[in-house]
Amino acid sequence: MKGVILAGGLGSRLRPLTLVTNKHLLPVYDQPMIHFPIQCLLNAGIKDILIVTGGDHAGDFLRLLRNGKHLGLRHLEFAYQEGEGGIADALRLAEDFADRGKICVVLGDNIIEGNIRKASGDYFTQPTGAKVLLKKVPDPERFGVARFEGAPGQGRIAEIIEKPAKAPSDYAVTGIYFYDDAVFDMCNSLKPSDRGELEITDVNNFYLERGDLSYEILDGWWTDAGTIESLHRASNLVANGGANHLSLPAKPATAGARA
Repeated sequence: MKGVILAGGLGSRLRPLTLVTNKHLLPVYDQPMIHFPIQCLLNAGIKDILIVTGGDHAGDFLRLLRNGKHLGLRHLEFAYQEGEGGIADALRLAEDFADRGKICVVLGDNIIEGNIRKASGDYFTQPTGAKVLLKKVPDPERFGVARFEGAPGQGRIAEIIEKPAKAPSDYAVTGIYFYDDAVFDMCNSLKPSDRGELEITDVNNFYLERGDLSYEILDGWWTDAGTIESLHRASNLVANGGANHLSLPAKPATAGARA
């Protein structure tokens, strides 16, 4: 299975920080934000990754990540999204990279405490369809929210509602998704929402209607880092030792450096 990290957008909610760089290159405690979704995929055994980015600072990713070998990646590609067409629009750029295989998609500003190894293994044995990871949150209205048949967090998902005024449950759809190759036909068939974007929630609801959308509840904490407040929260969580760091090569000692 291959991995896709969606790291485009203008990061307008993080201005003025994002006037000088892409938001996914901002620091989260001691590492660039983009390192965390890379580690998320590596922990699941996924070493072939495509990063979809855009805007004026796309070249900064190449300077930071190079070919990815020093991070433990086997293969790293980049794709450029023109404009801000939404998550599903960005995902369309991964079709050739996926090569009709299954993919794991991670939004570039998502940071988790644990790992997705179990979910990845479960999805690998799922014949077709998609899988989403859910997390109980205090502010579900900010996200796509699952409405369940029966008790919240149990049984089948009946519907996913994007940023509802009144959430039907506390279970948000995190920015980690697993898809088969049908996802690209779905993305290409979408009509823009009222926000003028191709919504990933519509894709997930297509899979629901098809009857092959599974889900798991994510262990540990999860946060995005797309606002000043959530970026600060993510930095504090990471600083307290609650997230997986990339195993970067040790820096060589410099002359005169103290032991």
